Amino acid sequence: MKKIELDIVALSHSVTQTHNYAVVLGEKRGPRRLPIVIGSFEAQAIAVAMERMTPNRPLTHDLLKNSLDAFNIKLKEILINNLLDGIFYARLVCEQNGELVEVDSRTSDALAMAVRFSCPIFTYEFILDAAGVVLEESSLGDISNEDEDDEDLDDDLLAHGIPSTGANPLASYSTEQLSKMLDEVLDEENYEKAAKIRDEIERRKDRRND
Repeated sequence: MKKIELDIVALSHSVTQTHNYAVVLGEKRGPRRLPIVIGSFEAQAIAVAMERMTPNRPLTHDLLKNSLDAFNIKLKEILINNLLDGIFYARLVCEQNGELVEVDSRTSDALAMAVRFSCPIFTYEFILDAAGVVLEESSLGDISNEDEDDEDLDDDLLAHGIPSTGANPLASYSTEQLSKMLDEVLDEENYEKAAKIRDEIERRKDRRND
């Protein structure tokens, strides 16, 4: 069965399930997108690796990667191999001493591992036919809940003594304030909010370098 390669193109709040997230996989050489609902812990695990952040303590997926590295096991690829009753199934395709071994995995965990190993993500045509959508890049925001993200970020700013400013609650505050808040949310292991703050700090650095 022919495999189709995918990339992670978006990670956002799920509109259909309030306390969950949606990771959107994009067909590498095509217009189709595959949205998958995942939990908040797995979303943070994916975001931490994508943002190349270093947690104070290893997350579960970091521990697993370190263990595989210690035993010279390489993650070659992940394969989203089935879809039953709306649930995606996946496998980790590992290699040790030239031998391939496939390990069953939750899809969210498999994606968190794929980001850490920088390995390819594959699925099959029948899965894209059943659950994929054709989505323009400019329409990715349709699957997210940006207003809810901003409200959550406003609450976090207020909790750290920084008042909100509306549309972009980070824009009007000093880099020193943002750096302090970044340290605090990292200590709390709130990596989702840390990623937003770090993005704002990086944007300011880029503007200074222009």
